[in-house]
Amino acid sequence: MIRTMAVESMNLEQTGYPEVITRLPEADISIKGIKAYVLQGEKHQLVFFEMEPSTLVPEHKHDYDQWGMMIKGKMELTIEGDTRICKTGDEYVIPAHAKHSAKFLSRSRVMDFFSEKNRYKTKPASR
Repeated sequence: MIRTMAVESMNLEQTGYPEVITRLPEADISIKGIKAYVLQGEKHQLVFFEMEPSTLVPEHKHDYDQWGMMIKGKMELTIEGDTRICKTGDEYVIPAHAKHSAKFLSRSRVMDFFSEKNRYKTKPASR
């Protein structure tokens, strides 16, 4: 059993999120290099992102708070003009109304919690 867990962990590093996440509805995102899965709550969303290297998320803001964590990878995150590098295990908070943008420096996986239930719409289910 321990050996199986180690092998699964190694595969996760190479292939992205496990099936328990990829079975969630996929977010409808138009930015090239981003794929995301949405866990929908009554008042919130938890979104699991996969980013390709060099993916750019343009500056934007929203009316609600956002908390995130780098699961794997590296990104340059700018919040209100303050830029920092986030690596595996780092957390960040983006306050409501704060202008922010990101550039992904490697293939990355990020988990973001949005205190708003309609941040992302999901793609229609495949038949």
